[in-house]
Amino acid sequence: MGVQVEDRTTIDMFKEAQKGRPRSNPYPREVQIRINKRVQRMRDKHKGMRRMEVKMPTELVEQLDEYAKQQECTRTEVVELCITEWFEMMSKELPQG
Repeated sequence: MGVQVEDRTTIDMFKEAQKGRPRSNPYPREVQIRINKRVQRMRDKHKGMRRMEVKMPTELVEQLDEYAKQQECTRTEVVELCITEWFEMMSKELPQG
């Protein structure tokens, strides 16, 4: 079994000591990013969030970004608010019965 990049117990066994400030994280940047994304997905999952990918025209995304910047919030928050408001409008329009 070979040495894995994420293996904390063996990562420094095969490297020579380097001069300068010691690294605060033993992993290369690419591995750090992969680990951080995995942790973020788990945090979102525990919050009840789900990932969704949507394709939209560039002009619409630019308008969305501009609006989010004006409102000092994220693009995700704007999209969530818009969809919530749309469902509320649709539920009022449907006949009760």
